[in-house]
Amino acid sequence: MGIIKVNNIKLYAFHGCLDEEAKIGSEYRVDVAIKADLKKSAKTDNLADTVDYVHLNRIVKEEMAIRSELLEQVAQRILDRFFREIRMIRKATVSVSKINPPIGGNVEEVVIILTKKR
Repeated sequence: MGIIKVNNIKLYAFHGCLDEEAKIGSEYRVDVAIKADLKKSAKTDNLADTVDYVHLNRIVKEEMAIRSELLEQVAQRILDRFFREIRMIRKATVSVSKINPPIGGNVEEVVIILTKKR
């Protein structure tokens, strides 16, 4: 098994329970870690034999563009698409961070982390 990480995907999105979050939006960061068998790609040097991180990034961007009230739902949609579209993935972890959340305090970020196994 090997691990592929795509870290610090920065996005602007409109998630949240408050009406103002739907209108104003906020900054988000997404981190992804997937486990897959990378032995073949390590030998062949062929993109078709690995998990394409461009594909992972595209899924994250597309799912983050769909508004949700809860970050848990966004993270779950990302995981579900990973497993539906990329058969090589055995395990994946998605971390969705809302930067400077409007929760009435000096809070840098809130983070939701979900993991799924095949």
